[in-house]
Amino acid sequence: MKSLLTFVAATAVALSISAADAEKGFKPIFNGKDLTGWKGNLDLWSVQDGAITGKTPAKPDDAKKSTLTHNTFLIYTNGTVADFELRLSYKIVAGNSGIQYRSKELSQGDFGPIVGGYQADFEAGKTYSGILYEERGRGILAQRGQKTAVKPEAEVEQNGKKTKKAEVKVTGEVGKSDEIQAGIKSEDWNDYVIIAKGNHLQHFINGKQTVDVTDEDAVKGAKEGILALQIHAGPPMTVQFKNVRIKDLK
Repeated sequence: MKSLLTFVAATAVALSISAADAEKGFKPIFNGKDLTGWKGNLDLWSVQDGAITGKTPAKPDDAKKSTLTHNTFLIYTNGTVADFELRLSYKIVAGNSGIQYRSKELSQGDFGPIVGGYQADFEAGKTYSGILYEERGRGILAQRGQKTAVKPEAEVEQNGKKTKKAEVKVTGEVGKSDEIQAGIKSEDWNDYVIIAKGNHLQHFINGKQTVDVTDEDAVKGAKEGILALQIHAGPPMTVQFKNVRIKDLK
């Protein structure tokens, strides 16, 4: 019995050390109490139950739609990010949201800041969680489960008009989309990890990799920018974030 207890105690210590090592170098960027270090529309963003909370009201004449006319964001104000690993937990009820990184604040809209750039997407539905989307940019750069290479924009003809468009080339897969989705908890807390190193971008939800992207466009591919959290126009929604921490990988 004594040997068993010694083994159990040693195992517990080893696991504790391992967990500490896994978080080494990470710093919290949300204090769990208020929105110090963040900016946005405070009619929509607050802290509830220790979590950053974004909530949109329904239109008085249509309960299925929110009052928002554009996507809006809560922006981290204590610096930009370049090469990093971001870890957080999120929960969403209805609607769509995402985590902007290496992004830009474009303008001030009627409902708060408008941001463009890379987005680690997630939603209350079953299609977009985990994808890489470029808000107000090149659109979807990787569907869930895909490994892609994003080529520089080239001129193409669409509907008789010439325009520039990025080519997103699927080079492999990191998993099956439906299997990844099966591991995402509905209206409950999930863990999101984003790793950005140079032009290599990776997303993970609940320990499963969702995309792996190499952005080969030296002009459009951002190497540094702001972090922000999204409230999406559409149905009334509630999104929450907690345990937000980051590690500089430079």
